[in-house]
Amino acid sequence: MCLGLPGKLIEISEDKTAGIVDIAGTKRDVSLMILPEEVNVGDYVMVHVGFAISKMDEQQAKETLNAILEYCDADGNEIQG
Repeated sequence: MCLGLPGKLIEISEDKTAGIVDIAGTKRDVSLMILPEEVNVGDYVMVHVGFAISKMDEQQAKETLNAILEYCDADGNEIQG
């Protein structure tokens, strides 16, 4: 199963091809090269296997992450960073 996680973009490289996202307190490097739209620091993106694949609105990102975290908590599993 493949899973994407929403995260807040907290840093963008000078050439705008990479960034750092915060996903539930864990910071990850991501590629911005396949995003179909421009993003800015503070935007939320869906991250899949190290690539930001779409821009999300903040409410949608928070609801999605909360649902994923609730599911993991219900099974006694942790999301490993």
